Amino acid sequence: MITAEDIARKFETTVIGGDPRAQISGVAGIREAGPGDLTFLANYRYRGFAAKTSATAMLAPQDWQDATDAAVIRVADPEAAFMTMAERFAPPKDPVTPGIHATAVIEPDVELGAGVSIGPYCVVGKGCRIGARSVLVANCVLGSHVTLGENCFFYPMVSVREYCRFGDRVVLHNGVVVGSDGFGYEATDDGLRKIPQTGIVVMGDDIEIGANTAIDRARFGVTRIENGVKVDNLVQIAHNVTLGAHSVIAGMTAFAGSVIVGRKVQIGGQAAVSGHLTVGDGAVIAGRAGVTKDIDPGRFVSGFPAIPHDRELQRQAHVMRLPHLKKRVAELERRIRDLERKETS
Repeated sequence: MITAEDIARKFETTVIGGDPRAQISGVAGIREAGPGDLTFLANYRYRGFAAKTSATAMLAPQDWQDATDAAVIRVADPEAAFMTMAERFAPPKDPVTPGIHATAVIEPDVELGAGVSIGPYCVVGKGCRIGARSVLVANCVLGSHVTLGENCFFYPMVSVREYCRFGDRVVLHNGVVVGSDGFGYEATDDGLRKIPQTGIVVMGDDIEIGANTAIDRARFGVTRIENGVKVDNLVQIAHNVTLGAHSVIAGMTAFAGSVIVGRKVQIGGQAAVSGHLTVGDGAVIAGRAGVTKDIDPGRFVSGFPAIPHDRELQRQAHVMRLPHLKKRVAELERRIRDLERKETS
């Protein structure tokens, strides 16, 4: 057990109000927290919940002054501090035992590094190389000549097609598909002719891909995911796309073919980027934005078609005024008709 006072000491601060010696047994959001929980408030939009929270202790900004029954621990970054404590209270993961499960199917020429774990019903194709301490949990399929670096972790039902390559510490969550054919067809007199998809997918180090995301192999060359990229669930990454290092992609986003995304780009959920466009380093694309033109480095865009965010706010403000403008136009039309009737009478 740990007390509110212990947590304050960890972050070199003190406890205000509440019971400094109250024991903390878990963490929870400010609306769900109960006795024994540590919660946090990072956005003052949620300050109303702080007055009603049942949490025993709360991490809050350094300028926090509002009343609450929780023991308040003021820190410079409440969200970061909460993440640190959440790790402290996270239940331990089941240990991974190195070795090959009896039901796994492994081609004879596969190269396995030290401490590799291959779980039930996994299939590893010929010529694959799996780096030290990497894990295939269960029901994973690696096509021929796939290369994994060290300390990779593939959750159940991951499928990787032939010749794709991964760096170190790559995490693929349930149902991720890497290296499926890109969507390429040519119209002919006899119908649609499939364009061969002869490229591969190459991922760098420290990448995490969310559940049921699909990353297509290149038509030729490489679909590339650079170091440190984090991708949410249900994202579509088409052939020949490049995602720059340390970019963050939220769920249900879609990239058409040959998009180039720069470094440290942030993209909100349900956004879409048309093919052959370039998104500059440090750009931000809001959720549900539809990108139809290149985006300059550092630009924040939103809306459809996506435009600079300040202009999109103006556009939305104008749209909200349309009912008022409609009434005003109708009134002006009525006045004009009245004047015309007076002139003709």
